[in-house]
Amino acid sequence: MVLGAPPLGSGPRPANTATASTSFLVTATIQPVCFLGVGGAIVFPTYTASAVTSFTLVGVLCTVTTAYSIGMNAGLAPGATVTTRQMQNGTSTIGYQVFSDSGFSVNWGNTPGTDTVGGTGTGAEIDYLVYAKIPAGQYVTPGSYSDTILVTLNY
Repeated sequence: MVLGAPPLGSGPRPANTATASTSFLVTATIQPVCFLGVGGAIVFPTYTASAVTSFTLVGVLCTVTTAYSIGMNAGLAPGATVTTRQMQNGTSTIGYQVFSDSGFSVNWGNTPGTDTVGGTGTGAEIDYLVYAKIPAGQYVTPGSYSDTILVTLNY
């Protein structure tokens, strides 16, 4: 027998109309997350000492409101900088430049707040055009030249 309960078989029982409730907390922590992709190689047309240009895409996908910046290093050539990049063919080099604008005037480097490209995540991919140029007037050894640029996403 339960204390305070009428003995079994002692007649009708009152309907239970009482209720009890409680609550619990639900939490989640959302970490900023970003993804980076490149649309492909920059492939210049054949160079004959006249300026040539080309481009590729860099895509960024970040969680909503996540601030980010995209930087590009100087490449692999010894002595190259982000403003004096060089492609190599053995010991021969040819200078080229990488820009963030279609006017080929804003250098794309790797110092946040100075020469990187930044934005804020929207939850959707945001694409940036990367503009490249081999300036006119370079007379170098014929052959195939290449370089590799490291693209870094800071967030």
